[in-house]
Amino acid sequence: MAATTRVVRLIRKQQQQHLFQFPYSSIAVRLKTTSSQYVASRPRDPTFEKLMDSYKNLLKVISIQDLILANPRNPLLSLQFLSKLSQKLHLNRGAASFLRKYPHIFHLFYDPAKSQPFCRLTDAALRIARQESVAIAASMPLVVDRLVRLLAMSTSKTVPLRAVFKVWTELGLPDDFEDSVIAQNPRIFELLDGFEPGTHVLRLVGGVASLNLSAAVENWRVEECCKENCGVERTEIRFSFRHGYPPGMRLSRDFKAKVREWQRLPYVGPYEGMVPEKKRSRASMMALEKRAVAIVHEFLSLTVEKMVEVEKISHFRKWFGIDLNIRDLFLDHPGVFYLSTKGKRHSVFLREAYERGCLIHPNPVYDARRKLLDLVLLGRRGLVADESKLRDVKEIQCLGENSDAN
Repeated sequence: MAATTRVVRLIRKQQQQHLFQFPYSSIAVRLKTTSSQYVASRPRDPTFEKLMDSYKNLLKVISIQDLILANPRNPLLSLQFLSKLSQKLHLNRGAASFLRKYPHIFHLFYDPAKSQPFCRLTDAALRIARQESVAIAASMPLVVDRLVRLLAMSTSKTVPLRAVFKVWTELGLPDDFEDSVIAQNPRIFELLDGFEPGTHVLRLVGGVASLNLSAAVENWRVEECCKENCGVERTEIRFSFRHGYPPGMRLSRDFKAKVREWQRLPYVGPYEGMVPEKKRSRASMMALEKRAVAIVHEFLSLTVEKMVEVEKISHFRKWFGIDLNIRDLFLDHPGVFYLSTKGKRHSVFLREAYERGCLIHPNPVYDARRKLLDLVLLGRRGLVADESKLRDVKEIQCLGENSDAN
């Protein structure tokens, strides 16, 4: 029995080593282990993991902030109402407990007229929310361009409107993008009835060829070739993607050879049409995989923070013509993407866009969101509480605990 156990462990170890050395070799490699096993055993990047540790609570904060700002005339939220949403928002210790963790963002107070506690945003949090709104409004031409590019990557130049709603914050779209972006640009966008009742699809009006779109990776290749000290031959870089790896990840000679081989494979851009082949040869499968990498790379380049949840991007897989498992695609290309599973969410980062946990080329919308993250990281530090404030907090705490219990 012990010998059998040792053999099983040895086989599993060899399979994992084989996976790290040959991530692009063939589909047979993927079948040797499940994705969940590979996620658990993949090399971790502590910088991205630390960032996602902070993002777990930031996403909860943003959800509550959106609820408060949903009524612009009276931006308040009763603690009783929020407590009913505790499970949905993953506030494990209750709404009141979560709000008290971030006094620089949320202000708790008791309303004697309504005999219940409420919460609102602090002045600092309100300034950040307004800064983000102003930044989005000022970047409207970029917003239109992002939506055009999203539709241009679709094989039918259409995507479901509900899929766009999944990523509207990631793309930096305004809250009312249906009116302010789609309706205001009838020569570019068109809303059509979907296949199911009550659904709509968004269509790109006109041809893509006239738009002359170039992908972010193509622009990078041009910049690299134009550098005076460029030590890479143009033939080497013309189909390449920029690569980087987690610290301490072992790159064997065979692994590097496989990456070089994959980099030299012909490249079909995300805005180019690809004629499907009837026969699924190894060469055609590799071409489809490389185009899928190009599409996802461009999708992440369009987002404000160069990151998105895997579940959200999966809604576009069919419309982009990606006939591959999206998560496996990220796992098989650790030099291009980084997959994090912190906070029960699978989020993917565009590795090349980050350095030391920050965007290399930030934008105004990202800057505003980063300020909110700073307040989340600040927690309860920097507070000066007098006795009256402490009494108010204790009173609200008792009421909040009663609300959570109900």
